[in-house]
This record gives sequence, structure tokens and C-alpha cells, in this order.
Amino acid sequence: MYRIGQLAKLANVTPDTIRFYEKQQMMDHEVRTQGGFRLYSDNDLQRLKFIRYGRHLGFTLEAIRELLSIRVDPEHHTCEESKSIVQKRLNEVAARLKELKHMQRSLKRLNDACCGTAHSSVYCSILDALEKGASTSLVHTDD
Repeated sequence: MYRIGQLAKLANVTPDTIRFYEKQQMMDHEVRTQGGFRLYSDNDLQRLKFIRYGRHLGFTLEAIRELLSIRVDPEHHTCEESKSIVQKRLNEVAARLKELKHMQRSLKRLNDACCGTAHSSVYCSILDALEKGASTSLVHTDD
């Protein structure tokens, strides 16, 4: 059994993170010492690592909650349910990547259009393009 500080250290989180997941009803502490300290088991450590990795992958707390319920009661769930949750996140990541690629191309065009010399910024093409907004020829929205 682990106290909250020990569990936090093993999972590379803070005790406040554990308390947060408890408030979110994603973890609980069933055992306490006579002094009132929370005690956690190896199963709690595994659950915390599960949550932490899910957060690392960008899953929402609700999605992690769903995955945990599937994990805890596998006889009443299917792999299709887990896959659906992962597919949704994968689609979100793909959309974000597309958005970031567009942003990268736009920034590259701004960067390439600027001479980058030490002359006054009164005639800076970057500032001019930003002032004109997305309608400028340097920043294409149809990428």
C-alpha cells in the first residue's frame, strides 16, 4: 500500500493531481490509516498510469472515464467501443495536424516575403500582411 505522496512519485504526478482525479470520480481511496492518511494499492497505481497516459494522448476526462469503465467491466463491453473512442481522438488529431500544416505554410510565406534586413519596420511586409489579415496574397486560406 502507498500513501498519496508515494503513489504520486511512482506515477510521476503531484498529490493534487491524484486528488483531482478523485474529485472527478476516476479514482478513489477505500483504505485509510488510523491516522486518516489515504492508502493506495498497486491497482490504484495502474489506474493512475492509465489515466495519465490517456491524458498524454489528449483524451478528454470523459473519454478516459469511458475507457476505464470498459477496462473495469470488459464482459459487458466490446473492443468496438474502445476503438470508437480512439478513432474519434485520431480524427481530432488529424484535423489539428491539418490546421497546423496550414498555419506552417502561411507562416513560411510571411517569413519568405520579408527581406529580414535591419531597415526600418515602416515597410515590413510581415507587419503589412498581418495588418491586412488573411485576405492578403501572402496568406492563403485555401491550403
